[in-house]
Amino acid sequence: MASPKVIQHAHSPMKTSLSHTTSARELFGIPLDWEVPVFDEADERVPTVDPHYHFDPETTRAILAGFLHNRKVMIHGLHGTGKSSHIEQVAARLNWPLVRINLDGHVSRIDLIGRDIITLRDGKQITDFFEGILPWAMQRQMALVFDEYDAARPDVMFVIQRVLEAEGKLTLLDQNRVIAPHAGFRLFATANTIGLGDATGLYHGTNPINQGQMDRWNIVVNLQHPSEEQEIRIVLGHVPAFEKDEAGKQLVRQMVLMAGLTRQGFQHGDISTLMSPRTIINWAQNVSIFGDRDMAFRYSYLNKCDDAEKPIIAEYYQRVFDVALPEMVMRY
Repeated sequence: MASPKVIQHAHSPMKTSLSHTTSARELFGIPLDWEVPVFDEADERVPTVDPHYHFDPETTRAILAGFLHNRKVMIHGLHGTGKSSHIEQVAARLNWPLVRINLDGHVSRIDLIGRDIITLRDGKQITDFFEGILPWAMQRQMALVFDEYDAARPDVMFVIQRVLEAEGKLTLLDQNRVIAPHAGFRLFATANTIGLGDATGLYHGTNPINQGQMDRWNIVVNLQHPSEEQEIRIVLGHVPAFEKDEAGKQLVRQMVLMAGLTRQGFQHGDISTLMSPRTIINWAQNVSIFGDRDMAFRYSYLNKCDDAEKPIIAEYYQRVFDVALPEMVMRY
């Protein structure tokens, strides 16, 4: 049997595509005196910059270490904290291409590795190998993000374990090939749990992660919801009309307080649906559209909630706004 063909990608994107370096403090607004690379060209896979995005200092430092020093980074935390978007927004400012894969139960080993497909060429049936997302990404300057990492199937996890090794080479046995990662390939993951399973019952479908595999992630960081003041600034950045008067600012502050109560209720097991920063932004934008705070609350959040939990949510609402939710809103 012939020796496997090793496919190398030795040219670093730092040498071929680098336009300039800039201060992380200036680029991300965090207290970090690192010089970070910004590439001169952005292809269609570079995420769109959100100019109002708030960067958590600790999480941003971890993600930047992943990009700059080729560290494999996992971010875990409650849903709605912005784990995936945090990686996207760092990549957007670095002009680094990025692809996200949701590791739900339908993603298989074949989806990651690839498969043989029979095609017609010059009137003859031949077998071609079509690469999966993993070898495709590994051969490019690309950040690959595995979302819902703790929900992946066991066969998928063992495929990923191969590229978590120090050299990160991927062996394609059927093709007699060994793929060495491109110098610009980066690997990230997001998860709701920390690999020990879901003891709370809040995240059905998640699984314990092989601790040998967890040990191969170089950096693990926990992302929490932003502070109250930070969240107010985030919402006002997306709905600047509310910043023009004190009444608008006060309304946003109350919305953030309401979101905080739902998160406390979620963590205590009282309700099953929390308000994320995105939910608050949608609520504020819907207030601008409909001119009705209560109805906008229904459209943005309440209609997503279990009917049995709505009395608890109504209690939170009355505590914040000192009014009862209208019966019409509670009925639907």
